[in-house]
Amino acid sequence: MSQAVRTRPDGSGQALSEAYDTALLDLDGVVYAGGSAIAHAVESLGTARAGGMHLAYVTNNALRTPDAVAEHLTELGIPTEGGDVITSAQAVARLISEQLPAGARVLVIGGEGLRVALRERGLEPVESADDDPAAVVQGYGGPDLPWGRFAEASYAIARGLPWFASNTDLTIPSARGIAPGNGAAVQVVRIATGAEPQVAGKPLPPMHKETILRTGARRPLVVGDRLDTDIEGAFNGEVDSLLVLTGVTDGAQLLAAPPQHRPTYVDADLRGLLTGQPEVAADGAGFRCGGWTATADGDRLLLDGEGEPLDGLRALCAAAWTAAGDGSCELDGEKALARLGL
Repeated sequence: MSQAVRTRPDGSGQALSEAYDTALLDLDGVVYAGGSAIAHAVESLGTARAGGMHLAYVTNNALRTPDAVAEHLTELGIPTEGGDVITSAQAVARLISEQLPAGARVLVIGGEGLRVALRERGLEPVESADDDPAAVVQGYGGPDLPWGRFAEASYAIARGLPWFASNTDLTIPSARGIAPGNGAAVQVVRIATGAEPQVAGKPLPPMHKETILRTGARRPLVVGDRLDTDIEGAFNGEVDSLLVLTGVTDGAQLLAAPPQHRPTYVDADLRGLLTGQPEVAADGAGFRCGGWTATADGDRLLLDGEGEPLDGLRALCAAAWTAAGDGSCELDGEKALARLGL
């Protein structure tokens, strides 16, 4: 059964932390960037947790173990247990274990997070294509991963071994800007071999399955900064989502989003968990939110009024998504976004 096409962000009369039982939070670009907490993240998550919301951290980054991630979050002032962290390494390890017998050897191209996840599923990580592996798994290995590791993967894949990838995010946020992610590394091996990996991470079903199995969430809210992983993953899992503008997504990308990339809610940062969300209402030929009204006029998006910039962005989303229908909006919203400082 196909989902209805979203044409505007939703409103909520309740704080989101009260309307949903579990927040499934992305990490990079949402909670921290480059190891440092993003503004308002620590206080907002503490308040949400104190109010009874279960917090789970769901990351496509397969480098670190859940315990290491939990330790880092705790150091930032967000008390976390390893069981609160779900990684794409865990999702891909389960995917592999469903296809290989217990004890099978798996060539690891990546970090410790992958090795720990494989052992958890009864698989044996190995380091060389000559160690008789039954499969290859690739995950983010950090900026210092040696180039020779990609060659090792290529040798094994060329022998016909199945290839798995934790995720295919092309970029990853860092303290200095946007850096190449695991998807860029996967592309190197793809070019060398002509093969295609089975992928587990967001936005694909294995990651959503892993998250629900480990959290038991009944009414989850996905919280993320990426349209093509976090928001599309929520869409594929048929759950609601909150996009925060603290990571890689900007206003222009949001307005152009096709249906699978349109979040349920939009907010500046994690403070959005603690509040209701304003309604976006039809207003003649346009859409109104707060003091702003947005309309589609010819090949442009127009914005009139004044008030909170985020309300203007929500109104523009409604005008853009309605005009685009089940496609991507190609209307020019540059001047409208400039009025909002976005």
